[in-house]
Amino acid sequence: MKFDTSALVWTRAPKEYTISDDRVEITTEPHTDLWQRTYYGFRNDNAPVLQMETEEEFFSFVVKTDFSSSHTRFDQCGVAVYLDSENWLKGSIEFENAEFQRLGSVVTNLGFSDWATTDIPAAVKTMWYRLSRRKSDFCIESSPDGEHFKQMRICHLHAGAGKIRFGVYACSPEESSFRAVFTDMALTDCKWLPHDGQQPDEE
Repeated sequence: MKFDTSALVWTRAPKEYTISDDRVEITTEPHTDLWQRTYYGFRNDNAPVLQMETEEEFFSFVVKTDFSSSHTRFDQCGVAVYLDSENWLKGSIEFENAEFQRLGSVVTNLGFSDWATTDIPAAVKTMWYRLSRRKSDFCIESSPDGEHFKQMRICHLHAGAGKIRFGVYACSPEESSFRAVFTDMALTDCKWLPHDGQQPDEE
């Protein structure tokens, strides 16, 4: 299904960006990030997020990210479901150093963030993501080729029922700026299939 970029709306637009029918480019600004409270004690809520609204309870959103110009610790771009400052999720690769970077996700419920990551080679400069929704639950997957996806995270958003917003984001938490490129965006039927193992507990 062709993705309609005209339906995307900014939460905190960056100073530099371009949007076309099949491509979004964001030039990040220094000291932009999304994080709430946990462990570090600080709160950051100033990253640009570009999203569309939906009430559809079952869908998948696919996007390819290119972050070839990232170069400073924590430079990042990826997918997001940003509902408000204290309820959101993001999946991305964060630059670390010349040897490795972190493929991971952050889920924030009621103003507290967690961070789950795995280290991947610094030579990786593109990544596909697939964000799937099943009501208030979400699955984030990643793929190096857009064909073979691996699960990164299954999570619940406390405020994830009904109308939500989802899309892409990019930021540079430290003294940095880079160009994040998003292409091959698509909306599909939900690729995260119903669970076929243990049955739900009785209410």
